[in-house]
Amino acid sequence: MDLSIIAARISQKIQSKGKNVEQHQIEAKLRLLVEEFGVPPAEAERTVISELGREYQVQGLAGAVESDRHAIAELVPEEWVTIEGKVVGLSTPNSPSIAQTGIIADASGAIRFVVWAKAGAPHLEAGQWYRIESAVVDEFRKAPNLKVHSGTTVTPLESDQPLLPTVKPVADLKPGVGSVRVKMVQEWEARSDRILQTGLVGDPTGTIKFTIWKEDGREPLVPGTVYDIYYATVDEYNGRLSLILNSGTLIPDEDAEIEIGAGGQAFSGAIVHVGQGSGLVKRCPVEGCNRVLSRQNYCPIHEIQPDFRYDLRVKAVLDDGVTTKNILMQRETTESIAGILLEEAVEIAENSPLGMDEVFLRVQSAVMGRYLDCHGREMDTTVLVTSAEPHRFDPGALAALIDRAGGEA
Repeated sequence: MDLSIIAARISQKIQSKGKNVEQHQIEAKLRLLVEEFGVPPAEAERTVISELGREYQVQGLAGAVESDRHAIAELVPEEWVTIEGKVVGLSTPNSPSIAQTGIIADASGAIRFVVWAKAGAPHLEAGQWYRIESAVVDEFRKAPNLKVHSGTTVTPLESDQPLLPTVKPVADLKPGVGSVRVKMVQEWEARSDRILQTGLVGDPTGTIKFTIWKEDGREPLVPGTVYDIYYATVDEYNGRLSLILNSGTLIPDEDAEIEIGAGGQAFSGAIVHVGQGSGLVKRCPVEGCNRVLSRQNYCPIHEIQPDFRYDLRVKAVLDDGVTTKNILMQRETTESIAGILLEEAVEIAENSPLGMDEVFLRVQSAVMGRYLDCHGREMDTTVLVTSAEPHRFDPGALAALIDRAGGEA
């Protein structure tokens, strides 16, 4: 069945109610349901009509919403609410006082929920719809959070209505729950044994840190692969956003390719220190791992790895005269700034008596003291540099400094 015909039919119904929705937007919703989720066209048409009816509050199009039921997107802290939604993700609680945590969604949006162990609520199952009455909304990390307590009534529903997650650009994410289409850009060394994988994902609008905690059934992301990530947790800490993927649905699109926007901020300064771990490093070859190996080719997750692969990077300190920042440059930026290609570095390491230390010394000599203009995103205590170039000479700035020093230009 031609989905454009269905989209036109839905568009005419909405226009007859005095509302205007672009037909291509309707068709996009239909295609997501039919082509991505395998929903029959007739059921997809009913779902889209129902969603648009709620979104535009069109009476007679999708039926009136029960007066005592709240739309999830409209929930605000310090309210007692009744909702109906589908559990779209579950994650492992980090406290014995919590029975379950996860994400529940309806056509309007999604919210994190917590079921207290003392609540005596039935065990919620992923993919099941529930009516939750007399729950409490509070705020957790600057986002609404639904609490199921002993006074809450939880009732399973027979509904099997598919949902349409709203995919947003990385730059538009806010604390709470979000869906994105991103590419796995970088993997970082995990600082905790509880972390399965952490690193950077991005889209044309920018990049964002992600974390996957160790849980049964969780798999790491594959570097360079594009993923549709639905209903991930968006956290904020110290003014920076990050994605927690444990409750989200991850769908790889191995044949896709997207451009990664730089995003982030501009930083300038002189490199005043080049840290150990710079230059040529060995990485774990296990798919999805990518961790830096020790001198004995040891991976903290996969142990000895004789079939390692080489990589280049710079870990350094950038000083602008007022503050200092830890920076991390990946291979492409390192090759450009240090003037050494990965293949050359490997050849040097294999033929020099000093081995990989010779590469470190050459990279250190090439970048130490250089004044750079860097662009990247600040994550935790480190700036992930996505591009860098030598700072250009500014005669006006030099003249101003000489004037301040009381000399002659």
